[in-house]
Amino acid sequence: MASPLRFLPSMHIRSGKHFERAYRKGSRARAEQLLVVVAENGLDATRLGLSVGKRIWKHAHRRNRVRRIFREAFRLTYPELPKGVDLVLIPAAAQLEPDLEKVKRELVMLAHKAHQRLLQKQAESEGRP
Repeated sequence: MASPLRFLPSMHIRSGKHFERAYRKGSRARAEQLLVVVAENGLDATRLGLSVGKRIWKHAHRRNRVRRIFREAFRLTYPELPKGVDLVLIPAAAQLEPDLEKVKRELVMLAHKAHQRLLQKQAESEGRP
Protein backbone atom coordinates (compact mmCIF):
# COMPACT_ATOMS: atom_id res chain seq x y z
CA MET A 1 0.00 0.00 0.00
CA ALA A 2 1.28 3.47 -0.87
CA SER A 3 2.05 5.87 1.94
CA PRO A 4 -0.55 8.64 2.25
CA LEU A 5 2.29 11.16 2.18
CA ARG A 6 3.81 9.97 -1.10
CA PHE A 7 4.31 12.51 -3.85
CA LEU A 8 2.75 10.85 -6.88
CA PRO A 9 3.23 11.91 -10.53
CA SER A 10 -0.49 12.73 -10.69
CA MET A 11 0.11 15.45 -8.07
CA HIS A 12 2.29 17.47 -10.48
CA ILE A 13 1.14 20.26 -12.75
CA ARG A 14 3.19 19.70 -15.87
CA SER A 15 1.23 21.33 -18.66
CA GLY A 16 1.93 24.94 -19.54
CA LYS A 17 -1.77 25.53 -20.14
CA HIS A 18 -2.53 24.51 -16.54
CA PHE A 19 0.08 26.97 -15.25
CA GLU A 20 -1.34 29.68 -17.48
CA ARG A 21 -4.90 28.95 -16.30
CA ALA A 22 -3.74 29.21 -12.68
CA TYR A 23 -2.01 32.55 -13.34
CA ARG A 24 -4.98 33.93 -15.28
CA LYS A 25 -7.90 32.71 -13.16
CA GLY A 26 -6.29 31.99 -9.82
CA SER A 27 -6.09 33.94 -6.59
CA ARG A 28 -2.84 34.83 -4.87
CA ALA A 29 -1.56 35.09 -1.33
CA ARG A 30 1.93 36.06 -0.23
CA ALA A 31 4.05 35.73 2.90
CA GLU A 32 7.74 35.99 3.76
CA GLN A 33 8.96 32.87 1.92
CA LEU A 34 6.18 31.98 -0.46
CA LEU A 35 3.72 33.30 -3.03
CA VAL A 36 0.88 30.86 -3.68
CA VAL A 37 -1.45 30.93 -6.68
CA VAL A 38 -4.61 28.83 -6.30
CA ALA A 39 -6.95 27.82 -9.13
CA GLU A 40 -9.69 25.20 -9.27
CA ASN A 41 -8.71 22.12 -11.28
CA GLY A 42 -11.99 20.16 -11.48
CA LEU A 43 -10.39 17.10 -9.89
CA ASP A 44 -10.67 15.53 -6.45
CA ALA A 45 -6.95 16.00 -5.85
CA THR A 46 -4.71 18.94 -5.10
CA ARG A 47 -1.83 19.38 -7.55
CA LEU A 48 1.46 21.23 -7.25
CA GLY A 49 3.29 23.42 -9.72
CA LEU A 50 6.63 25.08 -9.00
CA SER A 51 7.89 28.26 -10.61
CA VAL A 52 11.49 28.95 -9.62
CA GLY A 53 13.15 31.19 -12.17
CA LYS A 54 16.69 31.41 -13.51
CA ARG A 55 16.62 35.17 -13.26
CA ILE A 56 16.83 35.01 -9.47
CA TRP A 57 19.17 32.02 -9.03
CA LYS A 58 21.88 31.59 -11.62
CA HIS A 59 22.93 28.16 -10.37
CA ALA A 60 20.72 25.14 -10.97
CA HIS A 61 21.65 23.55 -7.63
CA ARG A 62 20.16 26.56 -5.79
CA ARG A 63 16.91 26.44 -7.80
CA ASN A 64 16.69 22.69 -7.27
CA ARG A 65 17.12 23.06 -3.50
CA VAL A 66 14.24 25.55 -3.36
CA ARG A 67 12.10 23.19 -5.45
CA ARG A 68 12.93 20.24 -3.16
CA ILE A 69 11.95 22.17 -0.05
CA PHE A 70 8.70 23.42 -1.63
CA ARG A 71 7.85 19.89 -2.84
CA GLU A 72 8.58 18.39 0.58
CA ALA A 73 6.41 21.03 2.30
CA PHE A 74 3.57 20.18 -0.11
CA ARG A 75 3.99 16.45 0.52
CA LEU A 76 4.00 16.80 4.30
CA THR A 77 1.03 19.19 4.47
CA TYR A 78 -1.06 17.59 1.70
CA PRO A 79 -3.89 16.42 4.03
CA GLU A 80 -4.28 19.99 5.35
CA LEU A 81 -4.50 21.68 1.93
CA PRO A 82 -7.76 22.52 0.10
CA LYS A 83 -8.93 19.77 -2.27
CA GLY A 84 -9.63 20.15 -5.97
CA VAL A 85 -7.19 22.98 -6.62
CA ASP A 86 -3.91 23.58 -8.39
CA LEU A 87 -1.27 25.29 -6.26
CA VAL A 88 1.59 27.12 -7.95
CA LEU A 89 4.38 27.95 -5.50
CA ILE A 90 6.74 30.83 -6.25
CA PRO A 91 9.56 32.08 -4.01
CA ALA A 92 8.47 35.36 -2.41
CA ALA A 93 11.93 36.90 -2.39
CA ALA A 94 15.06 36.93 -4.49
CA GLN A 95 17.89 34.67 -3.29
CA LEU A 96 15.53 32.99 -0.83
CA GLU A 97 17.03 30.34 1.46
CA PRO A 98 13.80 28.59 2.50
CA ASP A 99 13.25 26.92 5.86
CA LEU A 100 11.09 23.76 5.62
CA GLU A 101 9.12 24.35 8.83
CA LYS A 102 8.36 27.94 7.92
CA VAL A 103 7.41 27.00 4.35
CA LYS A 104 5.04 24.30 5.67
CA ARG A 105 3.26 26.79 7.94
CA GLU A 106 3.05 29.44 5.22
CA LEU A 107 1.87 26.96 2.59
CA VAL A 108 -1.14 25.80 4.61
CA MET A 109 -2.08 29.33 5.67
CA LEU A 110 -1.63 30.85 2.20
CA ALA A 111 -3.36 28.01 0.35
CA HIS A 112 -6.49 28.45 2.48
CA LYS A 113 -6.31 32.24 2.25
CA ALA A 114 -5.97 32.23 -1.55
CA HIS A 115 -8.68 29.54 -1.86
CA GLN A 116 -11.08 31.70 0.17
CA ARG A 117 -10.31 34.66 -2.11
CA LEU A 118 -10.97 32.46 -5.13
CA LEU A 119 -14.32 31.32 -3.74
CA GLN A 120 -15.29 34.94 -2.97
CA LYS A 121 -14.30 36.04 -6.47
CA GLN A 122 -16.40 33.24 -7.98
CA ALA A 123 -19.40 34.11 -5.77
CA GLU A 124 -19.17 37.76 -6.78
CA SER A 125 -18.97 36.95 -10.49
CA GLU A 126 -21.98 34.61 -10.24
CA GLY A 127 -23.98 37.29 -8.43
CA ARG A 128 -23.49 39.83 -11.20
CA PRO A 129 -26.22 40.17 -13.84
